[in-house]
Amino acid sequence: MTELFPHGLPFMKMHGAGNDFVVIDSRGRGAVVTAALARAVGDRNRGVGFDQLAEIRDAEGADFTLDFWNSDGSRAGACGNATRCVSDYMMRQLGRDAVTLVTLRGGLRAVRRADGLVSVNMGQPQRDWAEVPLARTVDTDHLPLPGDPVAVGMGNPHCVFFVPDAGAVDVAGEGRRYEVDPLFPQKTNVEFASVIGPNRLRMRVWERGAGITLACGSGACATAVAAVTRGLTGRQVALELDGGVLEIDWREDGVWMAGPVAHVFDGVLSPAFLAGLL
Repeated sequence: MTELFPHGLPFMKMHGAGNDFVVIDSRGRGAVVTAALARAVGDRNRGVGFDQLAEIRDAEGADFTLDFWNSDGSRAGACGNATRCVSDYMMRQLGRDAVTLVTLRGGLRAVRRADGLVSVNMGQPQRDWAEVPLARTVDTDHLPLPGDPVAVGMGNPHCVFFVPDAGAVDVAGEGRRYEVDPLFPQKTNVEFASVIGPNRLRMRVWERGAGITLACGSGACATAVAAVTRGLTGRQVALELDGGVLEIDWREDGVWMAGPVAHVFDGVLSPAFLAGLL
């Protein structure tokens, strides 16, 4: 396939609240990203580096399709901040303030709010153990694990711990431990959250296939849902993450997430770099 890119493969670098992405626009030519390419580009020393890679593809019945890859080459079912970043790019390209898209999560809608923030409906949370998914029938509001976490599916599985001080948690150690717990057959993202004010949480995250990230959109949605089910907050919640603030609003039609977006730079992966990866 490298013959299709004699001058290299263009990409964009974006981030949402510090959650950073490489974005490849494959519309009009079919999917080009492979697990090997995702791993190579995701290497922060020998590639570009990212938390997730997002590939834009053509869609029927929507403005575009988005596929997500982790830096270890595994697939991600959802990536809320990348969805917001790419939606901002597509809205500017199409000259609109709303777009529709398709992911493994299903059909989603994103809008630009009057305050300039980009908001995406991440769909309804998955609360049944089989949907998260978990390995066996358990109470998703009180998992049989130390720390009494909550399980929530938002396209990705999430394990949410409520702790006295999220800033004091060994996120690397605890996140790595629970990511591969046998209760999660597809592994899991791991969130640690503290209530710091009325309808305000401090959250830190370990993402499966990526490790510690400055923000996680689906994780923020899952944490807000868990906080509501535990009676800790209302349905409109602000979450302070390491990279910035995300706003979550759990409405009747789904969990909406809003926050900042940034298009940092455009680049080209060289033909020499691509050799053997496509």
